[in-house]
Amino acid sequence: MADGGDRDNSRQKASAAYVPPAFDRDFLLGDSMRGVRFMLEYARAEEHLRNWGVRSTLVVFGSARAREDGLGAAGAQGARWYREARRFGAIASLRGGALTTNGGFRDNVIATGGGPGVMEAANRGAAEAGAPSIGFNITLPHEQEPNPYSTPDLTFQFHYFAMRKMHLAMRANGLVVFPGGFGTMDELFEVLTLRQTGKAPRVPVVLVDKAYWTSVINFAAMVEAGVVEKDDLTLFSLADDAEDAWNRLLACGLVVAGRMEGGEGEGFAPHIPTT
Repeated sequence: MADGGDRDNSRQKASAAYVPPAFDRDFLLGDSMRGVRFMLEYARAEEHLRNWGVRSTLVVFGSARAREDGLGAAGAQGARWYREARRFGAIASLRGGALTTNGGFRDNVIATGGGPGVMEAANRGAAEAGAPSIGFNITLPHEQEPNPYSTPDLTFQFHYFAMRKMHLAMRANGLVVFPGGFGTMDELFEVLTLRQTGKAPRVPVVLVDKAYWTSVINFAAMVEAGVVEKDDLTLFSLADDAEDAWNRLLACGLVVAGRMEGGEGEGFAPHIPTT
């Protein structure tokens, strides 16, 4: 017998409708709650980032198929991309402000898609520099695993590509793009479109490995065809390696708190892994 004398209300209390919404998994994962799930993916990552004082990031994109040993689909050139992304993660972390808090904030923290390849390399470089870094991982049919180098408390799993892209873009002080495939192109052109249309602040975008980018995308042909303006090609610059990418970020206006001529960020030479 339930509360209420001799009246049995156990069926009512056992019904699916009686479960509090916050504890009803089927309800939360249903179509009507898609907007709520989208909001939760924003809020949860936002809370962790704020707790860590992450004010700005340097986002690194690139192929998940690049391997340190050169045995992946990208071969020896993939090993070179991995090495340079790892170097960039260390350079940016040591010189950009991720290691020190400025009034409780960290700036230019490395942020990646959290997976293998170039993403792993950039997170690894940051970790070797002793700095926190972010991994915005995504749920995929082949179950992409988070790499072991992003800071655990800053490693997130997203279901929605759109929200993942939003978090990648919203704090970005700069974007460094290594060679990659469809996913890399998607992320690159979304950021370029946001900049071209004025929907996002103008931040430096650097494409690493000039030979790759000029061979796979004929930017000049786009101008000749009239589908983009010549000035649109100033939305990005091309670099040869990690050091060049860092210098181009600075030349294009990357803000580094406390940076002085001849100090860290210019002529500063920390120990950076080369293997």
